[in-house]
Amino acid sequence: MYISGGRRASNSKRIMTHLAVEPNSAGNILILLFNISLAATIVILNLAVFLSIIFERSLRKENRFIYMMATCVSDICTGVSWFYVGVFDVLEAFPGRGDTKFIVPTFMGLSYIVILAAQVDRFHAISWPIQYSQKMTPEKTVLVVGSLWLYTIIILIICNLVPAGVALQITGYGTFVANIVTVAIMTGLNIRLYLIAKYQLEREAPTPEREAKRSSLYLVIVVASSFLLLWAPIFLRAIFCNLLSFPHPNIRNTATDPVAILTRINAVLTPVWYMRGCIPLRELLLGQLRHYCCCTFWR
Repeated sequence: MYISGGRRASNSKRIMTHLAVEPNSAGNILILLFNISLAATIVILNLAVFLSIIFERSLRKENRFIYMMATCVSDICTGVSWFYVGVFDVLEAFPGRGDTKFIVPTFMGLSYIVILAAQVDRFHAISWPIQYSQKMTPEKTVLVVGSLWLYTIIILIICNLVPAGVALQITGYGTFVANIVTVAIMTGLNIRLYLIAKYQLEREAPTPEREAKRSSLYLVIVVASSFLLLWAPIFLRAIFCNLLSFPHPNIRNTATDPVAILTRINAVLTPVWYMRGCIPLRELLLGQLRHYCCCTFWR
């Protein structure tokens, strides 16, 4: 980048044309500031939850917190990537423009399948508690999460090695069909988990263990429902445009696509739900915050 001499103006113009929108109006500047703030918020919130869990041994020994850490890692990557995708003139599509070769969509897909795996985990834990406690150790849960990461990385490598037409079939039609199936499974599991929390657990004696089970179920339900709600527009657009042959909307770039922004807002809400719905995590974060504030004040 040149910032002196006769090249200052030409390079300033080049930088402006490479931004998602030209910063020549208050509205465009607000769009850029919003996307930068969104990226920073995603990173900060998810990093706070991840570090709180990983540094607290009592939390990271529980399977549900392992799934929380997994979603936080993928959402941190989503937030970091939004500093690029949400600020510069990038179109994450096929064919794209300045895209990341399917890497950014892979991070978002990881959050999706980890939330689905967490739903299955909670359903197994509540429906068959004895078998679950014997079989699903934290080590096996880490193995499950690692397998999900390995699967998505393999798909990512294949998509970048095969010809463009084959990659389109894999990422377009194959992924679309898989998303429809998994959304149906996620919705069905959400309904089933709600019925368990509402009726089955009510018949048990009121104990701290029962309340912990119910709160963990409601947390998974809220996280999955939030995901389905914020991702519904992108799924519906895919259905109408790919299956029903509706014209694709004229999208300038990903940063100005409201549907793409909604999916990133989900990466903000997920750690908020974790902090709001999980008492041990909330108390740990508040304790760390008070400790930091006290140390800063008395320093």
